[in-house]
Amino acid sequence: MTQYLLSVPANVDDEMPSDAVIQEMYASVGAFNEKVKEAGKWVFAGGLEPISSATTVDATGEKPTVTDGPFSEAKEFLGGFWVIEAADLDEALQWAKEGSAACGGPVEVRPFQSE
Repeated sequence: MTQYLLSVPANVDDEMPSDAVIQEMYASVGAFNEKVKEAGKWVFAGGLEPISSATTVDATGEKPTVTDGPFSEAKEFLGGFWVIEAADLDEALQWAKEGSAACGGPVEVRPFQSE
């Protein structure tokens, strides 16, 4: 079975939802997570702290550098993700549709490289 990354992009310009909406989203995502686990497709998932908590490490030069914040000035960032196992892309897309509905945003689907 192939593993797929279902990623949830976010944008720094997005308005923060109310606490009530966030709690509804957490409940929906929790129910979705349980469904994925019960189907035996769960590998790992997680939500990420805000982009302001990021640290970038660059060891490609003569001396490694560590800087606060994101490396690029892009407005989009990764808000959270699931790693699932699916028989094929069609199955992964079906899970992504349910994940998108649960988290209230788009979900990008990408297969991991095979070994």
